[in-house]
Amino acid sequence: MERGKLAIVRGGGDLATGIIYRLWKVGYTVLSLEIPAPMVVRRTVSVASAVFDGETAIEDMKAVRIDSPKDLIHDRSRISVLVDPEGRAISELKPDILVDAIMAKRNLGTRKDMAPVVIGIGPGFSAPEDVDAVIETKRGHYLGRVIRNGSAIPNTGVPGLIRGYTIERLLKSPGEGHVIPVKSIGDSVMPGEVVAHVEGLPVCSQIEGIVRGLIHPSVKVSKGLKIGDIDPRGEREHCFSITDKALAIAGGVLEVIMSSPK
Repeated sequence: MERGKLAIVRGGGDLATGIIYRLWKVGYTVLSLEIPAPMVVRRTVSVASAVFDGETAIEDMKAVRIDSPKDLIHDRSRISVLVDPEGRAISELKPDILVDAIMAKRNLGTRKDMAPVVIGIGPGFSAPEDVDAVIETKRGHYLGRVIRNGSAIPNTGVPGLIRGYTIERLLKSPGEGHVIPVKSIGDSVMPGEVVAHVEGLPVCSQIEGIVRGLIHPSVKVSKGLKIGDIDPRGEREHCFSITDKALAIAGGVLEVIMSSPK
């Protein structure tokens, strides 16, 4: 691949970060576009954390927040993160690759004419109508597969099965307000243990495990919103490295790019 080509990824959550990481590894200049207050849960493995902190490191990759498309970082040492929910930087920078990894379960405005290669991640996109290809995100046999005609499996609202647990792994807000953490990402918890509070209301773990994700305290949350998750496998290091799921999806993205005639 010709080094220096630009890939823009809409989104900076954990799945988007797996894609960004692999694009960066193979030589792309990468820009992640985010919203002003990212709702990201798995903050320790999400480039979106740079929106809050100015910069963040995921494994051997550093992500830095920039203030304008003109500040795009072209060297190989870092990737850029820009607050740009409307995607205005896309028309200005004219990327070679555009990936929509917002994970909104619907298309928020990404079109095939925005870049030579346009890829949609998960449900909400239809290939070849609005993107060149869709990548499956549902855990199981089809995870990471490239879909060139059709859409990904619809969202069920139930997270993937891990050690016999699905919805039990989730931490949901009991009310509207801000998350006040009691535990940190990477901490061990037992069933019934308080992980955080929202406006004085406790958020308790339903299972034994490790706190794998927790939404940033500055983000205002609504009742019933997913604000964290517990990993029953209990492997603390998993909280600080990109997941198998994210890398499988990223592999699908690379397949589309490498097989594209454009």
